[in-house]
Amino acid sequence: MLSSLIPVLFCIALGWIVARIGWVRDAAIKDLSNLVFLVLTPALLFRTMGQVRLQELDFRPVVLYFAAVAILFIGTLLLRGFSKRAAAEALSCVFSNTVMIGVPITQFVFGDSALIVLFTLVSLHSLILLTSATLIFELAETREATERGDAAPRPLWRTLLQAARKSIIHPVPLPILIGLIFAQTGLQLPSGLDKGLQMIGNALSPMALLLVGISLAYTRIGSNLRTALSISFVKNLVMPALVLAIAPLLGVTGLPLAVMFVIAAMPVGANVFYFTQRYGVMQQEVSASIAASTLLALATLPVAIYISHVIQP
Repeated sequence: MLSSLIPVLFCIALGWIVARIGWVRDAAIKDLSNLVFLVLTPALLFRTMGQVRLQELDFRPVVLYFAAVAILFIGTLLLRGFSKRAAAEALSCVFSNTVMIGVPITQFVFGDSALIVLFTLVSLHSLILLTSATLIFELAETREATERGDAAPRPLWRTLLQAARKSIIHPVPLPILIGLIFAQTGLQLPSGLDKGLQMIGNALSPMALLLVGISLAYTRIGSNLRTALSISFVKNLVMPALVLAIAPLLGVTGLPLAVMFVIAAMPVGANVFYFTQRYGVMQQEVSASIAASTLLALATLPVAIYISHVIQP
């Protein structure tokens, strides 16, 4: 377990160091993120899922994961009240960093075979969570606008349709779907193209982890520490515990359970911040939560990985 975790921590630490000594500046983070998210990630997703038959996929682990998501999300809304602020907090508590951190850690710890389990989740993660979150945010905004006496927002069906479209035409689900369709044809990629995609995809894990370290070096949590720690506690600790508790009810065991458990323990994903920007709520708190949960993950993920090895046969 330790031998698989050391490369992860090394890459994150190295990214933090090169940022602190000024080799990579704050202004470069967006360009590096685009490289990872728009080039390296689709290459790995397409090539991996382009070798998978639909009948080989097991969706029970995905059902397990979203059962935990639903319980936490609805529970947070009931506890905090139905508002945009509560929706932002609920989304932060359940939206994992499945790609930038989840992919490299899954690959390092469990091997390439585990990526199929992860990518089955990733293919639906953004589509379900972002579309559902849009529904909640729009309903909350409509309610708040009505209470203020403002003009009603645009039709809800149009907003949801646009959210669903953006969730599919996206650098993460789209290459997965295209890869799956390609796999069902029985065709093979030309050798040169396949090796090129393999080289690009292999660069994702170290590059993504270096970027995590670089981002941490420039992030300030500031006055939002209390809220950030509260969200981080739920995201990093409560959610994986919930996945583990529900698993026996759905009969999910072995490697699929180990992967879902570790992914549930991932820090808050960056997509939550984009939602807060769009709806103008909790921007500073969520930004701080992303940083705090990533820092906390340096301590909690090793524990989660250890537990994942215990629960595997």
